[in-house]
Amino acid sequence: MRRSSLAFFFGLLISLLPIRLCLAQSAPILDAAKILGLPASNNADIERFLRLNTPRAFAVGPNGTMGWQAGGGDAAFVEQRAIASCERRAGAGNCAVALRDLAIVRPGREWAPAPPPANIGISSMAHDTVPDNRFIWWGPQQARGVLVFAHGRGERGNMDDSRGSQPQSWTRHFNNGGYDVWRFDRHPNSDETARAARWLRTDLAELRRRGYRQIIVAGQSRGGWNALMVLDQPGLADVVIAIAAAAHGRGADARNDPQWQQISQLEAILTAAQASSQARVAAANFRDDPFDAEPDRRAALLQQYGQRFAGFLLIDRPEGLNGHSAGASSAFNTRYGACLLRFATAPRPPSSC
Repeated sequence: MRRSSLAFFFGLLISLLPIRLCLAQSAPILDAAKILGLPASNNADIERFLRLNTPRAFAVGPNGTMGWQAGGGDAAFVEQRAIASCERRAGAGNCAVALRDLAIVRPGREWAPAPPPANIGISSMAHDTVPDNRFIWWGPQQARGVLVFAHGRGERGNMDDSRGSQPQSWTRHFNNGGYDVWRFDRHPNSDETARAARWLRTDLAELRRRGYRQIIVAGQSRGGWNALMVLDQPGLADVVIAIAAAAHGRGADARNDPQWQQISQLEAILTAAQASSQARVAAANFRDDPFDAEPDRRAALLQQYGQRFAGFLLIDRPEGLNGHSAGASSAFNTRYGACLLRFATAPRPPSSC
């Protein structure tokens, strides 16, 4: 009796464990090949399609024929190109869109993800940290974590408004792997480096309070620079991914802080970042980046201080990826997206890709 009572007690305890312990339940679109009944030979194309940004469309025809398009125009253009690509193999009139953005639209198998809850963002008069509804929404209790992506600051200052811009496509690897993707948007009139870093620190602490298990902060250019700055406070970010981090203008045309201060200020940021020695830090630098004052010194500095973190990865001027915006390219996504996800999640993070 005693043994059976204990068995009953433990069985009841297991049955009462909260559902939220089951991380990131699957979204049907991530099993699109199976749901659409497509041949296994199509799997690689669908997986690649699902790692690209919207607008995107995937068309299918008879006998496993297909065609797809991501970006290059508006939603109508993308669908037209996807159908045309499919019909080159299947014949005119034999193809229809089956996947559109985040949704399955094939008749009889329709599915679309629930949008993020309304009014969930974190806002002030001059900034917003909000979930991006172009990504699958998991929610704090189901997600493996959250990736907050910070956009860059335009060269023309308050004349360039980057709010609402879609996070770089490599972040799809994280979203498809169960991470929510949020944007850190700043009004260009108030987007000063130190002020933005203060907003970001506050918002990351709030996301932690809301229950996200892992906090990843990433950014392009000034967004990447701000991401590194939050490491001066432990516990805010578990992983930082800085893509072409910059805050000092372009070459000789720098307006506020001249570029020659970039290395000394980066060293100060990395010195302060040792407060977060348990964090993992990844950085990507590119050839022919006019915002990178001294590429060799920057790489050496990152290598020197990077060894003090729990994990460090430097993607340093890879062949074939040139310019300040190379991190936004599909080539960067294809080559490094999966590696960045492994870096953030593997028990032993890789030190190279």
